Amino acid sequence: MRKLAVVMVGVLGLLFLAGCGDDGSGSQADRASSPTISGPASAVAPGFREGAPSKEGPAPSDSANRKEVITGSVDVTADDPIGAAATVTEQVRAMDGRIDSRTEQPGTDDRTPRAVLSVRVPADKTDAFITGLGGIGTVTEVSTNRDDVTMQWEDLDARIRALQASVDRLRALIAGATNTADLIAAEEALSSRQGELDSLTAQKRSLDDQVALSTLTITLTADEKKAPGDPDNFWDGIVAGWNSLVDWLRDAVVFAGKAVPWLGFLAVLGGVLWVIVRLVRGRGKGAPPAAAKTTGTQQNPKKEKSGADGTGDDQTEQP
Repeated sequence: MRKLAVVMVGVLGLLFLAGCGDDGSGSQADRASSPTISGPASAVAPGFREGAPSKEGPAPSDSANRKEVITGSVDVTADDPIGAAATVTEQVRAMDGRIDSRTEQPGTDDRTPRAVLSVRVPADKTDAFITGLGGIGTVTEVSTNRDDVTMQWEDLDARIRALQASVDRLRALIAGATNTADLIAAEEALSSRQGELDSLTAQKRSLDDQVALSTLTITLTADEKKAPGDPDNFWDGIVAGWNSLVDWLRDAVVFAGKAVPWLGFLAVLGGVLWVIVRLVRGRGKGAPPAAAKTTGTQQNPKKEKSGADGTGDDQTEQP
């Protein structure tokens, strides 16, 4: 029994030592394999962050797909606005832009020179172009506006794609039509859809042009302090005053020449009115004496008749 107990204790001791050895080897194996386990664990977290919607991820794509129409105006003062307008035209053409309109007003003694240009420049070069205008003159005012037309552009694009698919289907139906009625109905539908498709395509093309090229109105004027014709000294002031006097006299002579026909017309009109008034007054004054003369001639025969009889006067004079 004692031998058996000793054997059992020995066996249990060996089993215990074997179990401890397994635990140590397992822990070493775990530690050896821990880099492999931690690798995927660390890879999962970034993968999860990339798959989740973040604020930094979609921003570049949204800004890239955003459609904007840029418009604005720039006021520039320059010593020579006409020459500055030519320089602006060269800069626009160098940037692959175009000039939509150009109006120039040369300077005179009474007005300053002025030029107005409506230019189209690439949208991504708008800020650089406006900055470059500072080398031509003094930029006094800048106003720009960015109108977001992304929804409008996407709506046009979706409608165009849908109509294009419908047109393709109608063309396939026309190609496979077996009777005249189906062919006519398909052609009528195709004509309507094709017209609408062409209209939407033209709208999208125009919108693309507005998005690709910004529209700027540039006004070039001379500095009011350096306006042409302003005297700089006493002698120039005398000359300017004499010139203004001569201009006034010239204008007065011209005005008198224009007034002569009117004065003649008014004189003739006044003479006609004077004659009419005289005729009316003459008729008014001549009417009463004629009536009185007629009454007198009618009463005198009665008196003569009464005197001839010898009775009319006596009867009349008696009380």
